[in-house]
Amino acid sequence: SKHSVNLDNRTANVAVRPFELEMGFQFELHVTVSGKKINVSEIPELPIPKDWMRDKLELIFYKAEQGGGEIKNVTYNKESGTAVITFLRPG
Repeated sequence: SKHSVNLDNRTANVAVRPFELEMGFQFELHVTVSGKKINVSEIPELPIPKDWMRDKLELIFYKAEQGGGEIKNVTYNKESGTAVITFLRPG
């Protein structure tokens, strides 16, 4: 649909249009588990921004049916292909 947006005392008419997302990526992770932290290694380098990869890792390890839980922090190092997932509670 169409919208009007006010920018610096000017009105811009904008329209929403559908777009296609690229195909998803599938990859294998190697994990070391402790009480509140998980060290993830061998994360493949993908053509996506670092914050997207952090979000993907958070979603993967948040899922309760896979033994996850609420996440406090995700530290991702693209250069080394590693991440540390810190949970709010041990489990």
